[in-house]
Order: sequence, then structure tokens, then C-alpha cells
Amino acid sequence: MELVWIISLYYMATSWLSPFSILNFRTKMMSFASITRNNVLPVLRRSSQIQSTASLSSLVKLEEKQGYAVVSMQKPPVNSLSLEMIQALSQSLSELEKNKCKGIILTSACPGIFSAGLDIREMYQPTDERLSQFWSSLQTLWLQLYGSKMATVALINVSHAPAGGCLLAICCDSRIMLNGKSKIGLNETKLGIVAPSWFKDTFVNTIGVRQSERALQLGSLFNPEEALKIGLVDKLVPDMETATVVAEAELKEFLQIPAMARYLSKMKIREAALKGLAETREADLNQFVNFAKTDAVQKGLGLYLQSLAKKN
Repeated sequence: MELVWIISLYYMATSWLSPFSILNFRTKMMSFASITRNNVLPVLRRSSQIQSTASLSSLVKLEEKQGYAVVSMQKPPVNSLSLEMIQALSQSLSELEKNKCKGIILTSACPGIFSAGLDIREMYQPTDERLSQFWSSLQTLWLQLYGSKMATVALINVSHAPAGGCLLAICCDSRIMLNGKSKIGLNETKLGIVAPSWFKDTFVNTIGVRQSERALQLGSLFNPEEALKIGLVDKLVPDMETATVVAEAELKEFLQIPAMARYLSKMKIREAALKGLAETREADLNQFVNFAKTDAVQKGLGLYLQSLAKKN
């Protein structure tokens, strides 16, 4: 509490902010801290037992550099977001924040894919407990990444980022994508699934209402040029070597801005969406569990898994 006032007094003394703005700043800081404390930390504690089934290092590779870190997903073959993978990413973010990391580059260590999105097997014929833990952990990861104080850059360095893979990318402050045959988008409707409100909010905040409305209904996947045109990605790069250089330069540009000013500016856009889930996450969880267990959804997921098995 005292730290918030110290920072507030510093801004009042060194900037043009009015006393009213400072009071508003203090209120927002307490609000954002409350979101993290009340909605992220308890779930991380409840998830600790499950995470023991898969080591953190085997699913997510952390490479800490000077002031920032590269977070690489490494769950072959497609970095599918299983319960354990989601929790590994969540714990990685917590570890980096604890170490006062200033920024991250989120990328993939698997050839050919950024992330194929949510692991469909988590939703097909699940136990109630597993399904609830899966969705609750995803809520936590989204709250952490979308509301992170760290500067975040998604480096889509190896092909596709559909569905949940796209969600991870648009949670970041900037997206760098390898040009070529890659695809990105929220294509849940193609599987008979409806993207929840917080997926939608993240999408709308990235590409606008009309583009989101059309893309969400059609389950659209965009190639790199299309994604750049609508603002789904920020920069395209021709090759892997260039991708890394551009991503590092992009992150450093964000880190040159005073951290508190950058973070609060981000929150002006994201605060409503974050509070929306933080205040309704139990209802959102119940809605997802009930929807996922319907006969129609289970039948659709089963057919999709059968089609994947035939391809393999």
C-alpha cells in the first residue's frame, strides 16, 4: 500500500498529472493487484499437485537474458494446450515475474507450429474434475498473460497459430509472424465450439468489432499478409534468423518506455476485459463445463478426433 503512494507522489512531483489523476492511478493499481491476488494466485496454488505429473522444463523452456526472457513452448508434436501445458506456462510467468523479469518473447521450440491451441482430448469424454481444472487453469493463464506487467512479444516463428494458439499470441503486446503458408485465427466455430467472451474481448481489442464479428462466426484463419492487414499481427519476417532479431528489437522498443506508464496505458484498453472474467470466472467455468458436456459438442469432438486419427 505504501509503495503505491510513493509511486503516486513521484508521478505528481515529476509529471503533469493532476491530484485527481494520481488518485485514479492509485485506485487502478489497487484494482489490478486485487485481480491478480484474488483470481490468479489461488488457482495456481490449487494446481500445484497436477503440475507434478509433468516437469516444467519438459514443456516450457525458459532462457533468461539481460532484462528479459525467451519462453519457448516445447510439447511435441504441436504444442497443444493440455492442462499440464497450460499450468507450465502459468508457472513460467509466475517465476519470471517473481524474478522481476521486464519482458518476454513467447515462441515455439517445435518445428512447424506455434501452438495448435487447446488440446481437444481435454474436452472429449472428460471427468468433471479434470475438465474444471483445465478451464480454470486456462482462465488463470489468460489473466496472467493479458494483464502482465511485463512487456510481451509473440514470435510466431514456425507456421500455424489457430484457436488457443492465436489467443496466446493476441494476449501479447506485439506479434511477429514468419511469412509464408502460416495461418492464424480463432477458428472454434469450425469444431462446433463457441469462443467465450474473454476470447472475443481479446480479439475485438486487437482487430476491432466488425473484423472480429465476421471472423468469429466463420472461424476464419488468416494468412500472414491478411493478418498484417487487419492488425492481427504487427510485423512479418522472411526467415527464422530475421524473426529472432526483429522480435528482440520489438521487445526492446517496449522496454525503453517507462514501465509504469506503459503498463497503465495497456490497462486502459484491457482493464474491462480482465475485470469481466475476474468477476464472473465461476459462472464462465460452469457455462463451459455444461456446454462441453452436451451431446452435440461431444459428438463433434469425437468426429474431429477420428479424422485426426485417420490422417496419422
